[in-house]
Amino acid sequence: MSMVIRTTGLTKKYGHQLSVDQVNMNVCPGEIYGFLGRNGAGKTTTIRMLLGLIKPTHGQIEIFGENFFTHKKEILRRIGSIVEVPGFYENLTARENLQINARIMGIHKKNAMEEALEIVSLQHETQKLVGKYSLGMKQRLGIARALLHYPELLILDEPTNGLDPIGIKEMRRLITMLAQERKITILISSHILSEIEQLADRMGIIHEGKLLEEISLDRLRTLSRNYLEFQVTEEHKAVMLLEKECGIADYEVHGGGNIRIYSHLGQQGQINKMLVQHRIEVLKIVMSEDRLEDYFTRLVGGGTIG
Repeated sequence: MSMVIRTTGLTKKYGHQLSVDQVNMNVCPGEIYGFLGRNGAGKTTTIRMLLGLIKPTHGQIEIFGENFFTHKKEILRRIGSIVEVPGFYENLTARENLQINARIMGIHKKNAMEEALEIVSLQHETQKLVGKYSLGMKQRLGIARALLHYPELLILDEPTNGLDPIGIKEMRRLITMLAQERKITILISSHILSEIEQLADRMGIIHEGKLLEEISLDRLRTLSRNYLEFQVTEEHKAVMLLEKECGIADYEVHGGGNIRIYSHLGQQGQINKMLVQHRIEVLKIVMSEDRLEDYFTRLVGGGTIG
């Protein structure tokens, strides 16, 4: 399969600081690719290199099967993007802002602005000054601007940052629609696990500049496992007893007295009875399954995202 984006050994150094380290990224046609990592992991630096805003120190970029460095102008005509918060003239209307951008971009299609505003559901807000827009409306206007030239690839850097729950839901709906109905390939970066989990077909996890893994959400779901989670007062003693009395070896300790047991499912009653008999107080027992947060935590070696 020909990739929409393929990077090989993509690296960026600032002095002695390695911001992006040998990243090999592959984005397939028509997919929503979630680029997931903590703040400062290297997401924005990678995106800036993909858009030609900064030069890599080493490595190669292919977009639409072409060498980005030798076909940059032609490739960028086929890409729409939002990097960080989109900027607009706040004393102008949405239409006036888009008119300026259309002229700069050399877009002369008569209905381009109206179509873009309708796609992002701002067609009834065109007389309002952009300074009166909510952050969510400005983000949608940013996507309208990115869609003016009918791009085949859309690159969005943290598009839900700062949005309230309603704004996040609207952005999620919009991104899904663009991929499914407009057949636009989308690369979306985020540090919000739940957003990637609900949006992406496939994701790449970046940590400290390294792309640790690329995995489809379908594959991730097959790797998810059910588990029993016990919260106890003496986790170290409880772990010893689980191994000795119940023969449990497949477990994880998550701190705060929380122990996840991946075997012996359905035996929570017997396990609880054994712990209580050894004078360990059981504060909670739940049956659950691994989610993206659990997978991410294991992959990056602990800690939380954010």
